[in-house]
This record gives sequence, structure tokens and C-alpha cells, in this order.
Amino acid sequence: MTEEAYNQCVDNHADNLYRFVLKSIKDIDRASDIIQDAFERLWRYKDRIDPTKAKSYLFTTAYHLLIDELNKGKRTVPIETEASVSHYTFNSYSDLSEVLQRALELLPHDQKMVLMLRDYEGYSYEEIEEITGLSESQVKVYIYRARVSMKKYLGKMEAVI
Repeated sequence: MTEEAYNQCVDNHADNLYRFVLKSIKDIDRASDIIQDAFERLWRYKDRIDPTKAKSYLFTTAYHLLIDELNKGKRTVPIETEASVSHYTFNSYSDLSEVLQRALELLPHDQKMVLMLRDYEGYSYEEIEEITGLSESQVKVYIYRARVSMKKYLGKMEAVI
């Protein structure tokens, strides 16, 4: 990979990569550090990486760095423990994006990652398999479980809107 190809990669993928990481950890500084580490590793191994595979390499690296960061001490709250809480109001204000974001935050981080890669970033199951190192069937299971959990959290759509 040439310096020009690397710079083009930064221009093309930095925003999507940052958004993916930031949605996962909600900390601007930690997200920036993870993105910087991912691009630094890309630069370090630029001679071994095919420029057409740079996006996949970046997301894979960021994913693994993110998992390492999350495993340093953050514990997730199972979504079932939140099921008894009312998640909607009867007034006229309801920000669906806030409700969806809260539901996403309650997912276990493996489910959250694959769901975001699939639904937010638009990756195929095969690409997610390559990024995460999970089998395709496990990716499908995590996505299914995440969607079921979010559906339980949201309840009826009429109650949210």
C-alpha cells in the first residue's frame, strides 16, 4: 500500500469507523484512541495489506481493539433485567432515536457489534464473519438475538411513538 493509498483509505473510512466505535463505547476520547490505533496498525503493516482489503482490515482491527477495551472492566446489563421498566410516555414527545439507542446500549457487546455492522454499516454476513472471526451461523444467531431483545424492549411500536 502506498502513502497515497493509505491517505485515501483514511479519507474514505475514518468517519464510518469512528461512528461505529463511538456508538459502542460512548466515549469520544476512547473512541479516538481506538481509531488512531487501528490506523496506526494499518500504517505499520501497509506493505502486507492489499489496498482493496484495507476497509475490512480497519474494521476488524477496530472491532478487536474495541472488544479489548470493553473487556477491561465494563459489564453489560442483560436486557431482561430492564424489561419491567416502562420505556414509553403518554405525552406527545417521543424521540425514537433515543429509544432505539437505549435499546442498543442494553445489548451484550457481541450482539451489539454484529447488529451495528449489519444494520448500521451494511456489511454482509460473510464480511462480518471476516471482521469478527465468528462463524457465519454465530453471526446470524447474534443478530437474531439482538433483534429479538430490541423488539422485547420496544414492545409495541404504537407505545413508543
